[in-house]
Order: sequence, then structure tokens, then C-alpha cells
Amino acid sequence: MVDLTEIRAREPHRIAEGWDARAKRPLLGADGRLLLVAADHPARGALGVRSEAMAMASRPDLLERLATALARPGVDGVLGTPDILDDLLLMGVLEGKLVIGSMNRGGLQGASFELDDRFTAYTAAEIAARGLDGGKMLTRICLSEPGTVATLESTGRAVSELAERRLMAMVEPFMSVVHGGRVTNLLDPDNTIRSIHIAAGLGASSAHTWLKLPVVDELARVMEATTMPTLLLGGDPQGDPADTYASWGKALELPAVRGLVIGRALLFPPDGDVAAAVDIAAELVHGVTPGSR
Repeated sequence: MVDLTEIRAREPHRIAEGWDARAKRPLLGADGRLLLVAADHPARGALGVRSEAMAMASRPDLLERLATALARPGVDGVLGTPDILDDLLLMGVLEGKLVIGSMNRGGLQGASFELDDRFTAYTAAEIAARGLDGGKMLTRICLSEPGTVATLESTGRAVSELAERRLMAMVEPFMSVVHGGRVTNLLDPDNTIRSIHIAAGLGASSAHTWLKLPVVDELARVMEATTMPTLLLGGDPQGDPADTYASWGKALELPAVRGLVIGRALLFPPDGDVAAAVDIAAELVHGVTPGSR
């Protein structure tokens, strides 16, 4: 692996130069679908996968897993924070890939202020300046939390600023509650539908808004709530991976569903075979097998 610390210490200018020189691609290919790998959990202090609380603690290990995933056929790009994306850029694995910047990481996992999802990472201006393809906003909506309105306002502003630059605004909404100091996202169909309607109305233009939604029950009814292109998230993987893949495959049959944004389920599969897990997702999304392109 490239000595990233040495580059950061002695040649930090290579990061800006690398973004300027990076080869880009259109947002969508011929099939109109996307498979993105998510890597923005660590910036919220969310390092756990299944029962292993510090699974993502090692940056070299995480970067190696991401590089493996990005090298597989059918993987369109990555979603991450500036620290991870700059590392991947220096490693040379972002050429010809979509890159989505994660914008608000201030709601740290387990904090008393977790629902205060402030914008602490990418701005729309920086996303545009570095040639990224869009920005992602976590938008948790808690009706008993007055601070939710500030999150909605900030998300709306980011949607507007990205739309002005004709860049994807990926909004990830949840209806959420707090029990015993712990934030829980409500993943039933009706609350997911409510979150969709609230998220869709944010910003001065919806022209470039995409949604990032969980796979929930009655997904066909849920997806009737929007005309916006939607990518489905994987969440913290639980249970049999075969059941997870089957649920993704069924969800991808819905017209509004345009692909997947998967992080831990692909980067940390139970058997440790990142390439195999990614290949299954690529075949579900694009019909791509390892030797087909």
C-alpha cells in the first residue's frame, strides 16, 4: 500500500492535484443503475459490525477492503468522508469511479447530541471544486426533538446548493425516536413513507435529489411515495447473508429503485471474502459477473 502518512506529511498538495486530474465518468451507465460502496460510518464513531464493536478501527484494513471492492466489475463508486476519500484518491483507486461526499457527520453515535446532525464534513462548494459527483445527507427526523428543524434546514440548504451545481443530492431520511438515551430509526412502512415525503420537500429544487432508503416491509407500497430515483442501503448486517441478498434482489425489481449503497455488509462479510460479497451485489444490480466486463 502507498505510504499515505508520508505523502500527507511531505506532499499534501498531491491531494488537490489528484482531484483535479482524476478521470471521471457519467453518473449513470446504459442500464441506469448504480452500486456504491459506503464508507462514512467511522466519522460518526460508528465502528461496529455485528458483534464486533471495533471492526472498522484499523484504517489500513478498511482501505484494503475498499480497494478490493472498488476493483470488482460492476462497482460504480464510493460514498465517504474527506479523510477516507483522500486516502483512496492517493491509492489511485478512484479513477473512472463515482465519488459521493458525506456531508453531515456531527451526530455521533451514542452521544447526547446524536440527533444534532450538523454538517461537519463536505460542503457543496468543496464537492464541486474537487470534481465529486454529489453529496449525501443523513436526515433523521425526531418529532420530540426541537433540534430536528435545524437538521431539516441544513439539509434543505445543501440540496439547494448541490442542485445549483447540477450535482446529486442524496438524502437519507429516517423517522427516529429516543428511548433511554438511544436513538432508534423507525423502519416500518408507514414511518418510512412519512420520511420520504418530508425529505422530498427539502431544498429549492428537487431536480437532482435522490433518496437513500432502507429495505423495509411492503417496499412496493413504500416506493409509491416518491418519483425520485432511490438507492437502497444495507445497514448493519444481521442474520444469513443469503436472506439479505434475496431481499436486495426483490427490492431491485421495483422501478424507482436504481441500485444499492452498501457498506458493512459487503466490506465485512461473515466469511471475510469481500470480493465474493461484492460480486453478488454487482450481479443483483447490473447482472455483472466477474469476467463479464
